[in-house]
Amino acid sequence: MKRLPLAMALTASLVHLSAAAQAPPAAAPAGLDPRIQKLITSVSEERMRQLLTKLSSFKTRNTCSDPNAPDAVGAARQWIFDELTRTNPKLQVSFDTHPGLTSRRCTGPFELRNVMAVLPGKTPRRIYVSGHYDSVNLGARGQEGLNTTGSREGVAPTQATTPPPNPALPAAGANDDGSGTVLSMELARVFAESGIEFDATLVFMTVAGEEQGLVGAAAHAKAAKEQKLPIQAWFNNDIVGNSHGGDGIVDGATIRIYSEGPEDSPSRSLAQFTRRIAAGYVPSHRIRLMARRDRFSRGGDHSALNAQGFAAIGFRESRENYAKQHNANDTIDGVDFSYLAQNARVNAAAMATLALAPPPPVITNERGQPTIDRRPSGYDAHLRWTASPGAAGYRIFWRNAWAPDWEHELFAGNVTEYVLAHANIDDWVFGVAAVDAAGHESTVNAYIAAARTPEGGS
Repeated sequence: MKRLPLAMALTASLVHLSAAAQAPPAAAPAGLDPRIQKLITSVSEERMRQLLTKLSSFKTRNTCSDPNAPDAVGAARQWIFDELTRTNPKLQVSFDTHPGLTSRRCTGPFELRNVMAVLPGKTPRRIYVSGHYDSVNLGARGQEGLNTTGSREGVAPTQATTPPPNPALPAAGANDDGSGTVLSMELARVFAESGIEFDATLVFMTVAGEEQGLVGAAAHAKAAKEQKLPIQAWFNNDIVGNSHGGDGIVDGATIRIYSEGPEDSPSRSLAQFTRRIAAGYVPSHRIRLMARRDRFSRGGDHSALNAQGFAAIGFRESRENYAKQHNANDTIDGVDFSYLAQNARVNAAAMATLALAPPPPVITNERGQPTIDRRPSGYDAHLRWTASPGAAGYRIFWRNAWAPDWEHELFAGNVTEYVLAHANIDDWVFGVAAVDAAGHESTVNAYIAAARTPEGGS
């Protein structure tokens, strides 16, 4: 393996380590790809408004509603399918169908159909963006009633007293989650028309059955795991179109991202990556990272992917209006399309960068142990990794072992090992990302301390 001289590493390490813990989180990459910038600017508020106007015009999109009714789930999913089909011939559109599913929110078995549009890349590794197209009406107060009384319409949430909600009740679901649905549909158009040849295969999915317990995402994730589909990342958007909170606070400049732990999990790494990339391409829109799977007593489709071992994150608007969720009040007048477009651009920037970048380097051996040690002096950080296809170099990140986000970074060049002298691996957390010749950067793989073996001592 090629290795940089220790003296070079020593000089670099002393310069960077002297900044100590006061350093800000790792900044966005310096170089911006003009093709990605053009892709981002092509996101259309007006098209998303047109899509959502039609989508929210169906009386309901409840997964348990009559699939043959002209104003229910069957008609809605067929419209999504047809709209994606005519968007661009490069998109491979299909129903991801799962029959015979059950949920306590439905009176009997039902057939579920996710709608997906695939933009083939040069490799089979997959990057998804999604929103759930189904809607639900839990009564007049909806989510606000759940938040203030702990139950639907103030009734104790037991199976005996809480029957399945009426699937025929009006449920326009403009923001929950028509916003995430049309965001995914618009990005399908934007990416297909970009003219960029992506390394990764991109999947734009509108998911059903989220309101029945994430059943659509769970069914797809289970099948993907069984088929060994190489899903690298999943960007889930659920309630991302409202900037006016129910408590009167207005925030059209930030978006929350939820990600499942523990520290340095693939999902946390994906969330950090998204904030880093968005800071460069959409600097006016700030990412708020949430070190939680989701909100209290709430859930989203990304959690179904996490359950199968896939990296997935959930985008949520910063200020929710619970009076306009899970009832008939969730109408299109509650959607801020300028804010929704900014959230679409953040998704687009991260997806495009990830789809062009090499996969992250492997930093474990065949036994799953991290390839990090203290050589050559016994007090250094000696990092090793496996070369990533398409990589032209690697960037090393590190932070204080108590810090939540990367504090320092260093471009190591096209090598597969590096020494940071006098950097005690017990005091710092290290990670490595792959970078291609154009500067597109992967997510960071962190060296996680292995558990002590039974025979090991202190």
